[in-house]
Amino acid sequence: MLMRAGATVGDLRRREFARLDATGSVYLDYAGAALYPESLVRCDARRLRRRVLGNPHSESAPSIASTESLEKARTRTLRFFNAAPDEYEVVFTANASAAMRILADAYPFRHGSRLVLTADNHNSVNGLRVPARRRDAVVQYVPLDADLRVRDLRPWLPRAAGPSLFAFPAQSNFSGVRHPLPWVREAQALGYHVLLDAAAYVPSSPLSLADVPADFVAISYYKMFGYPTGVGALLARRESLALLERGYFGGGTVQFASVQNDLARLRSGAAAFEDGTPHFLAMPAVSDGLRWLDRVGMASVQQHVGEMTARLLERFSDLGDRVHVYGPAEPCERGGVVAFNVAVDGAMLDYEAVETAARQRGIAIRGGCFCNPGAAEHAFGVDASRARSCLAQEFSVARFRACLGGTAVGALRASLGLATTEADLDRLVALVTELTSRV
Repeated sequence: MLMRAGATVGDLRRREFARLDATGSVYLDYAGAALYPESLVRCDARRLRRRVLGNPHSESAPSIASTESLEKARTRTLRFFNAAPDEYEVVFTANASAAMRILADAYPFRHGSRLVLTADNHNSVNGLRVPARRRDAVVQYVPLDADLRVRDLRPWLPRAAGPSLFAFPAQSNFSGVRHPLPWVREAQALGYHVLLDAAAYVPSSPLSLADVPADFVAISYYKMFGYPTGVGALLARRESLALLERGYFGGGTVQFASVQNDLARLRSGAAAFEDGTPHFLAMPAVSDGLRWLDRVGMASVQQHVGEMTARLLERFSDLGDRVHVYGPAEPCERGGVVAFNVAVDGAMLDYEAVETAARQRGIAIRGGCFCNPGAAEHAFGVDASRARSCLAQEFSVARFRACLGGTAVGALRASLGLATTEADLDRLVALVTELTSRV
């Protein structure tokens, strides 16, 4: 059940996402961005027409109104993630990548530190290895198995001797694998801070930071409810945030700055990390979006996406060797992200050709490695030494594929969401059937 007793996904789709059927669109790119509900946009438009909001770094009435909207959005975010305000803070950012950049710039890596990453990570997390190595930390990747899961984390997490960070995605944006959330407490017990990339997980699953007390959690609001874009957050434990060492200050982050005395003092808590003017016009819409998800019910979203994912996996299985799914072929412990390639007589079709065919038929799927090279390299069985030689050349996808002897260098990704219906899956399966039909 969704929203109201007796309501269905079809009701919700007609009410909030009628543009899908009006344009004949099949949208299967929810891991890229959620679709915004019409009611959220209408509400924001009415508010923007009626209210006067100004830069919050002032004491005028419009500025105070914006400040209040910012604080309401922080409070609503903490409530949505069941995070106690005395334990957690919300740092507003441009997106989840910007949230991770805060750690890259400020985490106190030093000699004796460790940065441990699962091979299945978005590049926004992989980028942490650059400052970690620069500051003489050890960087290690935890390998994946045939299902793109990590079977045993323990060998990769010896007790930390210095400030150390363990980073993993709650849900893979490549394969849909859901990594065990108990890893958070296990790593913390060994002296690690934990960065949980929740960007792909929280759009379709509830997350309680009372139960999963990660030190740092990165999210993007547009992946959750589609509107507004350009706003994300780093949810951080107060004690963990206090350990970060900023090397930069900007407008809004300081109590004072003096040029003649060459002095500056950062503000405390989240405010020390929010450089410049925040996206203040978006904050009321952030609160609206979180309330909208609360009304829908995250348990209902999770159930629906789980059912649609199971049906898509079953339909792909029925196609036999015409579809190769990367990652778990069963719906257990996986989310609504399905990476696959299409084959004819055992030969993989270039993912770009399938993506083009889908676009021509009004089907929105994504092609490539989805900014997750570790999972992709493992899924495609890419040989590291050969890939290194190929990557030394001028790069294009076509050149890279040819250099590797024609092996797959990308996949298609269908990611499902609240408005996904069986009719959408029918259109995708019909496309694959058409492309693989033998004349």
